[in-house]
Amino acid sequence: MSKEKNPRRVAENEAMAKTRMLRTSPQKLNLVAAMIRGKKVDKALTDLTFSKKRIAEDVKKCLQSAIANAENNHNLDVDELVVAEAYVGKNLTMKRGRPRARGRFGRIIKPFSELTIKVRQVDDNIGEQA
Repeated sequence: MSKEKNPRRVAENEAMAKTRMLRTSPQKLNLVAAMIRGKKVDKALTDLTFSKKRIAEDVKKCLQSAIANAENNHNLDVDELVVAEAYVGKNLTMKRGRPRARGRFGRIIKPFSELTIKVRQVDDNIGEQA
């Protein structure tokens, strides 16, 4: 009589983490997300640690959360994880203003973004045996 369990949003060998309300534009955030796409997680963490971009610290937190989800919730091996997907979406936009010359109003837009990172476990041994 009970309800069926909700199906997983990701595959059996994947884990996901999402960060909302990041105070940067999606375009700037996507530059950092593109930097880690397809890389092994240890290399991606190293790149984010030494990046000069301000938002790289928040991207690193999200990646560490995805790694922790993979290890604790899905029993995946951390050494075999790669960043399968890292994509960026728009969130709300704060509208602010500033007085300009001749009584006009300069509009200032302060965008927020959201980031989703999926990590996938890949077996390195498959390529070596073939």
